[in-house]
Amino acid sequence: MDRRRFLEALGGAVAGSAVAGATAGRAQDAAKTLRVATANAQPRTAPQWLSFVQRMADLGYREGRNFTFDYVQVPDASAWDGAYREVVAGKPDIVLGAGPESSLKAAVAAAGGLPVVMLAVDYDPLAKGYVRSLSRPGGNVTGLYFQSIELLGKRLELVKQAVPHLTTMVVFWDKASADHWAAVGTVARQFGLQLKGVEFHERPYDYERALVDVGGTGNLLYAGGSPFFFLDRALLAEIAIRHRMAVISEARELALAGNLMSYGPSLTAMFALAATYVDRIARGAKPGDLPVEQPTKLEFVVNLKAARALGIEILPLLLARADEVIE
Repeated sequence: MDRRRFLEALGGAVAGSAVAGATAGRAQDAAKTLRVATANAQPRTAPQWLSFVQRMADLGYREGRNFTFDYVQVPDASAWDGAYREVVAGKPDIVLGAGPESSLKAAVAAAGGLPVVMLAVDYDPLAKGYVRSLSRPGGNVTGLYFQSIELLGKRLELVKQAVPHLTTMVVFWDKASADHWAAVGTVARQFGLQLKGVEFHERPYDYERALVDVGGTGNLLYAGGSPFFFLDRALLAEIAIRHRMAVISEARELALAGNLMSYGPSLTAMFALAATYVDRIARGAKPGDLPVEQPTKLEFVVNLKAARALGIEILPLLLARADEVIE
């Protein structure tokens, strides 16, 4: 049962407006091809990027006709700078900076004065100095952001309702998710959870070995904040089931991959909304005049298949609160 309406609401609101209709016509007729470029840890076929490209098409930008999307996939956390220099060398009109702060930092450095549309994950672009204010960012950076760290308490509350006997939480973290690791201790103690942290350095990450080393079997596993954990979501789900570990994550895509639960904003909706920023800038708007937005719709997803594999019975009252239940 799927009651999520965030993406549809966003898409409908923009597509239904007279501005969007006019935009589509102008985009189709434009003599100049719009070039957008990014570097990211996910493959270009990841759900959020497919959502971005589809929304661009809805707005009238068709790849191969009047729109190109130059994309470089980064292999590890040390590759952002070189990857963004590579995409900017292709002379894009607009650069996208999506993911951890290291991604946006590299994008801004490489872009020079080019417009940058950010999708900031787990850092505050205002506090970090990338924008002057959320309502009027100034400069050449605007876009969206959310801080998943702020939702840690809610995630732990949900998973403890499903599995009350949990007493230990294994936390995976890497350079991109160091802030998550720094914040999780205080929150975990509020729920009576003892922490076991595992830091990963070199890709590919050896999750199996890590769980054996910390004796993680039967506990709660949290791997949040890193694009590389997101990239490995199917592998993480498989290993968690094998070690009989409940996993609470930040994005629906991780629950779809086989983890027990997720709670957070819709990534596909955020990336679709980023396309509207690109469109407005392509039509002449200045990034510094476009307010930075945060997602207001959060979705709670439960994977019943994972629950059965773990021998966990999810109470009907908790299931009733879910926006989506994966059978």
